[in-house]
Amino acid sequence: MALNLKEIKAPIASEMEQFEKKFRSSMKTKVLLLDKIMTYIVKRKGKQMRPMFVFLSAGTCGAISEATYRGASMIELLHTASLVHDDVVDDSNYRRGFFSINALWKNKIAVLVGDYLLSRGLLLSVENEDFDSLRIVSSAMQNMSEGELLQIEKARTLNITEDVYYEVIRKKTASLIASCCAIGASSVQNSNNHLDKMKLFGEKVGMAFQIKDDLFDYGDKEIGKPLGIDIKEKKMTLPLIKSLNDATTSERKRVIRIIRKHSNNNKKVAEVIDFVKKSGGIEYAQSVMTKFFNEAMEILDDFEDSVYKTSLGQLVQFTIERSK
Repeated sequence: MALNLKEIKAPIASEMEQFEKKFRSSMKTKVLLLDKIMTYIVKRKGKQMRPMFVFLSAGTCGAISEATYRGASMIELLHTASLVHDDVVDDSNYRRGFFSINALWKNKIAVLVGDYLLSRGLLLSVENEDFDSLRIVSSAMQNMSEGELLQIEKARTLNITEDVYYEVIRKKTASLIASCCAIGASSVQNSNNHLDKMKLFGEKVGMAFQIKDDLFDYGDKEIGKPLGIDIKEKKMTLPLIKSLNDATTSERKRVIRIIRKHSNNNKKVAEVIDFVKKSGGIEYAQSVMTKFFNEAMEILDDFEDSVYKTSLGQLVQFTIERSK
């Protein structure tokens, strides 16, 4: 039976409801334009999987506290800031089916809004002396920036190995989910053992999560609609890297030439998608995603059984079974 987020969220439903109120109040400002934009951001919130990771990790490790709410708010402020900045960098006009901040208010305002969100998150931790949370989140911010820049650097040369790909997604995506789980653990107890385990658990989940995202680009009935967005943006993802590694020299040159010179040609992009599917790149990426999922679940097994632990495992399963 397919999992749904409402059922997974059941053990923390009241906490998530309270969190939304606290998060909204943490974004309040007396600057009218900024307040209008903050209201717009709150209204178009996504699945809120990251705060769920914080609360479920906290519940798995101990008793959810006020520090857990602040940690979840910090994560959400950081994540939202990174999305606002990403839309500016990518010149994207849409986010989750809504107009992006830069589409409605232009780049200058969007950059300033992202900066404001970051500063709110930092102040929230400093004002409450949540220095462990601040360290965890600051480390994630550094990793996310490094991962994005590493990906841009490699996209220019189209020269990326599997190891470099894992390093990119570990920094760019997995570090944020790892910080969600680490903040959850640190908000309820001082055990470094629990914190380190939860951080590693979150990293494994993040790796699986990103590979799932990469698979959407090639889609089939299970995975979604073939879009080829990553190919158009010259992003080297695992299905493509594996297929190129296994290809003949002439085939490899042909595919790289298409990506380099014809990435805006839908017919040519469809050729690359077909090449990856026939080369077994999809199956390989799915097997790696499953490996990271299994490793995450093995780490979770070390924690005491509880409704939170059960839901956390289901949330991980949801991340690799989702259809969008």
